[in-house]
Amino acid sequence: MVGRLLDGRYQVRARIARGGMATVYLATDLRLERRVAIKVMHGHLADDAAFRDRFIQEARSAARLAHPNVVNVFDQGQDSDMAYLVMEYLQGITLRDLLKEYGKLTPEQTMDIMEAVLAGLAAAHKAGIVHRDLKPENVLLADDGRIKIGDFGLARAATANTATGQALLGTIAYLSPELVTRGIADTRSDIYAVGIMMFEMLVGDQPFKGDQPVQIAYQHANETVPAPSTRNPGIPVALDELVLWATARDPEQRPRDARALLDQLFETQNLIREGLGGVSTATQRTMVLPAAGSPTTTVHESGETQVLSRARRTGPVALESASQLSAAVHRRRRRGFWLFGLVLMLAAVAGGTGWYFGSGPGAHVGVPSVAGLSVGDATAELAAAGFTVGGQDQVFDYRTDKDLVSSTDPAPGDSVLRDTPITLHVSKGPEPLPVPAVVGTPEAEARAALADARFQVADDVQREFTEDAAAGEVLRVLDGRGKAIKKGALYPDHATLSLVLSAGPVPNVVGMTVAQATAALEKVDLKLAEGDASYDNSGDSEMGDILSVDKATDKDGDDRPFRPGDTVTVHVSLGMDLVVVPNVVGLSWSEARPLLDEAGFALAYNTAADDLPSVVVTATDPVGGDSALRGSTVSVAF
Repeated sequence: MVGRLLDGRYQVRARIARGGMATVYLATDLRLERRVAIKVMHGHLADDAAFRDRFIQEARSAARLAHPNVVNVFDQGQDSDMAYLVMEYLQGITLRDLLKEYGKLTPEQTMDIMEAVLAGLAAAHKAGIVHRDLKPENVLLADDGRIKIGDFGLARAATANTATGQALLGTIAYLSPELVTRGIADTRSDIYAVGIMMFEMLVGDQPFKGDQPVQIAYQHANETVPAPSTRNPGIPVALDELVLWATARDPEQRPRDARALLDQLFETQNLIREGLGGVSTATQRTMVLPAAGSPTTTVHESGETQVLSRARRTGPVALESASQLSAAVHRRRRRGFWLFGLVLMLAAVAGGTGWYFGSGPGAHVGVPSVAGLSVGDATAELAAAGFTVGGQDQVFDYRTDKDLVSSTDPAPGDSVLRDTPITLHVSKGPEPLPVPAVVGTPEAEARAALADARFQVADDVQREFTEDAAAGEVLRVLDGRGKAIKKGALYPDHATLSLVLSAGPVPNVVGMTVAQATAALEKVDLKLAEGDASYDNSGDSEMGDILSVDKATDKDGDDRPFRPGDTVTVHVSLGMDLVVVPNVVGLSWSEARPLLDEAGFALAYNTAADDLPSVVVTATDPVGGDSALRGSTVSVAF
């Protein structure tokens, strides 16, 4: 891809990143002269309608948003077999890169980043869009300080209950409980992912871990996210409460959307700046104060919220009798046994579930890629991964040699149950396709027609001079061996063809001087060479004028058209070939005739002088001493 020109506009410069659905490249928009990021769908997904529709949905979702904290999408298109998005390019790193470098962030840094993320997400929620894949990898931190949300590839319009379909979408570590258990996503699912991100930024680690994705999903569905301060005691209580609110297991207990959480974040920032956010430690926790007017209420004279220690509590404390204390202890002990049994049962269920989905019959395994292997090798590799081959069919595939595996169904990387039958798609090689008739059309039109017919067109073209076509018109289409393609011929899918274009007519230099002809030929990238000079006794040219031009020939001596860069051989006139008539009057014929022959004249005489060599010449026409054309006739009288 690097170096390729997409749609005649976007020059690909370098690869930036690669994901599960697409690869992102740095490119230059030649029309607007700016750097952009181009997201190109992987070739093996381009034929999958679901992936293609999801890719286009990303463009539409992001294009509906115009917000400083959302990556702008400029364009979407298709070049040959590649679908692509053109996005704003941000020079910088992702939040994931920042966490890898620093481990965890300070509360102030966390709140600053979350303020930008929630602002962009609030704009998406207001537009009716649920992101569904929020994670540190999709938060971009530009070198100039801008923070933006990207990758709306899983975004959908928000309804009361937006279903995800047959499989969970998004990254497992940030999935909300309702997504895991019911496959339902709305704006509050995005809020849960934001809460997990905040936890990870404050603590330096995710709240739930496991060896298998199903174990992490089980914890999200059945366990409550702990307060960040349990792992990092220096975190303010106000931030603890914000994270716990965003990650409540019940969606009804979370903020309704990003705007509600953003407003509370502003309140939390103010509390922390004013020193009222509290620090969560073992000896200092937020207390629930009694109602106003209660005998146990203590109000500080300043009116500010106070953190009360045990020494400052006032009011009587009722003491329990011995029997009451005994009964309470018995009840707590009995309740403890039940809780212990429940914990054991849940542990057994979790362990059994983990085994069933991790390595048992319910285990999901990723389908290995066997593209490019023979059927036998592919069958063996699938069997080693726990699958069986359920059948095979033949497909055209220009990327894969004939009789090798082109792809599988389910596709490589899909997570399916063990022993799932896999269908092998075996390549028949590239599909033979008809070459469209493009002779006589302009180059741009011919390239577009050949590309639409699924052919590659070489960037380099040949040009020939011809009297029959205007400059730039297609004269012939050549195959990979340089042979002209006949009308109606079939060629393999994505075969590389090349064009022969007209360079227009060769300038007519006959009658020009050598200097004039040289200038005219150089204008069309031809060179001039002088061949043998000759006389022009017709009187049509003067000395130094070009009399004729040789044709171009190939290595076998056969005629061929002139091409740019060729050398044109011309023949120059020496003018008329005039010679002086010898004066032979008074000479015998045997003396006169050799002189006239040597001068190059034809002879006409009025007697059988050859039989009378001693006869004397009395007159010649032209007369001796005059000039006449070499080869002309001199009349002789005796």
